[in-house]
Amino acid sequence: MFAALPEAVHELGRRFADAGHELALVGGPVRDAVLGRSSADLDFTTSARPDETEAILRAWNDGGALWDMGREFGTLGAARGGVKVEITTYRTESYDPASRKPQVAFGDTLEGDLSRRDFTVNAMAVRLPSLEFVDPFGGLEDIAARLLRTPVAPEQSFTDDPLRMMRAARFVSQLGFAIDPATADAARALADRITIVSAERVRDELVKLLLGAHVREGLVQLVDLGLAEHVLPELPALRLEIDEHHRHKDVYEHSLTVVDQAIDLESPAGSGGPVEAPDLVLRLAALLHDIGKPATRRYEDGGVVTFRFHETVGAKMAKKRLRALAFDKDTITQVARLVELHLRFHGYADAEWTDSAVRRYVTDAGPLLQRLHRLTRADVTTRNRRKARALAQAYDELEARIDDLAAREEIERIRPDLDGNDIMRILDLPPGREVGAAYKHLLELRMEHGPLGSERAEKELRTWWAGRGH
Repeated sequence: MFAALPEAVHELGRRFADAGHELALVGGPVRDAVLGRSSADLDFTTSARPDETEAILRAWNDGGALWDMGREFGTLGAARGGVKVEITTYRTESYDPASRKPQVAFGDTLEGDLSRRDFTVNAMAVRLPSLEFVDPFGGLEDIAARLLRTPVAPEQSFTDDPLRMMRAARFVSQLGFAIDPATADAARALADRITIVSAERVRDELVKLLLGAHVREGLVQLVDLGLAEHVLPELPALRLEIDEHHRHKDVYEHSLTVVDQAIDLESPAGSGGPVEAPDLVLRLAALLHDIGKPATRRYEDGGVVTFRFHETVGAKMAKKRLRALAFDKDTITQVARLVELHLRFHGYADAEWTDSAVRRYVTDAGPLLQRLHRLTRADVTTRNRRKARALAQAYDELEARIDDLAAREEIERIRPDLDGNDIMRILDLPPGREVGAAYKHLLELRMEHGPLGSERAEKELRTWWAGRGH
């Protein structure tokens, strides 16, 4: 299995051995090889200190580029002939209770380094160049049992690095494994310790969870371990108390189902489809689309439960949470917009829209239209088959209307028939607010009536301008 590693890797092992140092392939690449999965990563650990590692790498890649990926943490990277490696000095690390940054100390043995790994399935190694398989904590057995267990006592492991609790939920999503009961109990007891970890590190684990193959299971663990209360409190807040007459759905279970269904509607990975799997923006929007419901729940006369304007409230909440998790501006904007728009279609289901309404739907969605299609369809979780079929048929009709208008009007790029330069020329105006107001008026006419043509658009512009007292 490991003899098939690139020759450049075997040579690297020989170079470390000749220099009197140990080198071992470790962690995810070893686990994935055992699972029969391919891995693009080649992560190594060594007894050599960073300066010694650097000297060996420079000789190995003939003085080529070297990446300092965190020398203070003992990590350097290099490449040779298309083979990229990342090498870290044996180490231990822990957190000061008041610090968000891990404290790193270099170690002396491979077994000691493996003991500080997050889970036994990631605490296996292959020594180079001998190819000796090293598994001091029973990782191979845990892979067979599909179990996540810490190499040392979970209380110690999670105290040393609280982010490992997030990784447990992430690996549930990525690998489909279960969490060992004692490990889960320790995570519940120490869940509040996740607050000392930086938002960026938490975000990265959440993203990996959401891009996994078993997202629902990972999210359930995030909630059940008590971690979501601290990193994504809007999710457990969806577990609203169901009234005795069940006048509204279990919003938490509904949201998890919407995530599942949105994932099923993604285009296959590598297909080049419009929303290719895995799509982070769609999955985040599916997860957060109803987070405004707890704040907007009202009991009306007759015991009717309503959540008026929850999409608007939810969009604001999504922005706030994603900012707190240090997501980039584009992701935040796109997710919030999808949350805001996710109910827009239901007006169409109740009464067929005019062409003007269809144009506005497409324009408001903009480049998010394909994701909005999938989010809207995924949001149908009713057990009433007749209702589900009717909603699906209504959305089929809407998409057909959009395609028809797109063919006739280039609906995805709706612009007024006259641009700003035309407006300034016709009305003899300099750049300014009045040009913007004229442009907005022509855009409204374009939305309402479709393409006007330049002649009619100019007539409408002059009429509008005269009506303003000019």
